[in-house]
Formats: sequence, C-alpha cells, structure tokens
Amino acid sequence: MSNNLEKTNHLLIDGEFSTEEAQTILMTLIGNKVRFHQQENLSHEERFGASSERSRVRIEQLLRTRADLTAVINEAKASGERLAINCTIEITRLSQ
Repeated sequence: MSNNLEKTNHLLIDGEFSTEEAQTILMTLIGNKVRFHQQENLSHEERFGASSERSRVRIEQLLRTRADLTAVINEAKASGERLAINCTIEITRLSQ
C-alpha cells in the first residue's frame, strides 16, 4: 500500500425516527459496543492477568454517551418531537 491513507465513508443511519425507534437503534448500537469491549477486557484478563485499560476507558465513554443520548431522547419524547439521526462511519486504511 502506498503512503497515502485511503479513507472511505459509509452511511450507517439516515432518517427520521420516533423517540422509541431512536432509542432502540441507538441503545442497541451502544450496547453492542459495550459488550464488545467487555469481551475484549475479559479476554485480556485471561491472557495477561490484568484488565485492558483501552477497553475500560472506552466502556466508560460509551456509558456516558448512552446517558447523554437518553437525556436527549427523553427531552424529545416529553416535547412530542421526532428525531433525525445521521451517522456516517469513516474508515481509514493504515499501513502497518
């Protein structure tokens, strides 16, 4: 691969949702990411006898994000609003 880093973008979520739909979509995504890092942490503990600092920090970040999103969704629900959610995943290929 050349020294130029190749970036691609992929549209993951794009639409208007009820607060219930938004909650399901976003909490499922975050829940899956938390479980991924919990499994990574467990694997790290089994292999090295210590937890993974990277996974521990990431879990804390995700839990804060979940709380923030829950507050936004609850405010929208209380106001009778719908939510527009747009999420793009950017992938950068890195040379080793």
